[in-house]
Amino acid sequence: MDEFDRAQELEQRQRDQAISRARHRKREAPRIHDGVRVCIDCDEPVEPARIALLPDAARCISCQTDHERRR
Repeated sequence: MDEFDRAQELEQRQRDQAISRARHRKREAPRIHDGVRVCIDCDEPVEPARIALLPDAARCISCQTDHERRR
């Protein structure tokens, strides 16, 4: 096995681990106040365009961006 093969194996192992973590990650449930979905972080309404693209979105765009940066 050469260096290229080892690098491919490592990349595949890392990809498989990332997929496994994503599948087992606990999803945050969206919150509804007075019939409006609100962000779980800031309690502001989640943008309708975001909900249209991600029906299970639990954060507004701004808070989701911040959340991803912290991770």
